[in-house]
Amino acid sequence: MSIQSLTTSNFRNFNYANIKCHPQLNFIVGDNGSGKSSLLESIFFLGHGKSFRTAKIENLINSSNDHFVVSVKDDQNFQLGVKRDNKSNFEIKINGDSKYRLSDLAKHLAVQVITPETFRLFFGGPKERRRFVDLGLFHVEHNFVDLWRDFRKVLLQRNACLKNKILGQQLDYWNTSFCQLSEQIAEVRAKYITELGTELKQWLSILLPDIANKIELHYSQGWNNNKQLATVLKDNAERERIYGHSMFGAHKFDVKFIHQKLNIEQILSRGQQKLFLMALTIAQANLIFRSQQIAPIILIDDIGAELDTNSRTVITSAIAKLNCQLFITAIDETALEPIIPKQKNYSMFHVKHGVITEKQPI
Repeated sequence: MSIQSLTTSNFRNFNYANIKCHPQLNFIVGDNGSGKSSLLESIFFLGHGKSFRTAKIENLINSSNDHFVVSVKDDQNFQLGVKRDNKSNFEIKINGDSKYRLSDLAKHLAVQVITPETFRLFFGGPKERRRFVDLGLFHVEHNFVDLWRDFRKVLLQRNACLKNKILGQQLDYWNTSFCQLSEQIAEVRAKYITELGTELKQWLSILLPDIANKIELHYSQGWNNNKQLATVLKDNAERERIYGHSMFGAHKFDVKFIHQKLNIEQILSRGQQKLFLMALTIAQANLIFRSQQIAPIILIDDIGAELDTNSRTVITSAIAKLNCQLFITAIDETALEPIIPKQKNYSMFHVKHGVITEKQPI
């Protein structure tokens, strides 16, 4: 899937914007604060129903209005749109019909983002890594959404029992469902992590060839891998009652990336970390494409940050092998060298004070 045209109304500092997009490469340049990251944010919101920059919806609405609209037309002639107002009303439309949910939009749009902030968060704690893996699973494993939805319901019930010190048959009932669902989810995730690791090596060989064969993925399912979850819960029953929430289970899984027995953030430079995350994102995008034949959209914000000319050169090699649409921002065209293809098969946009203009390739 690729976006043919993007329209925003009252989103961030854009009163109105409409652009025709290239099916592969789209570059957006502009000064800091001009609105180039907001353009990526609008695409991300359409695919996820949330921002990658803020949890406050009011921050996304142009200050002189009470709602925003983002819509796209894709290469299959589907018109996809969302409208969100400052009273938390959420309207989703596909081809003019509003009887849809966010998950229906996600069947058309598989959007992933790389920013200077998110890659630091990714290496800083398990929350972002969990979010990344589950995003891939949502698109690749068709039963994952239902499994995770059921698990979340059971987790809420079990936590309520622990918080309110409810024991006996009621807690036992939720424990049984909790263990069954956790183990099913762990099995699905383990399979996916194996596939992701295999795909990752191919892209690391392009972006970080010196260490590609030295990086390993370590998957922790959320409890001791050598024990049954029921046993772990029994051994830690008193601790969980004291803390009042579930300390083990599918919601606590993590994936670590190891280089010679150390987490890679202890070994890699900032620039190398960004290249690694790009390789990982591309690997996941390829898994999504092979599973659903939906070509993902990759958003890369401020590509020049942390990367030298050599790093941008290897990115060019990776982009040449991609089967997806990219939107890449930078402060100016100098920061995009040597990524801009000589064949001029791309679109270039300039953003200034919330106004977008298309620049013709030179």
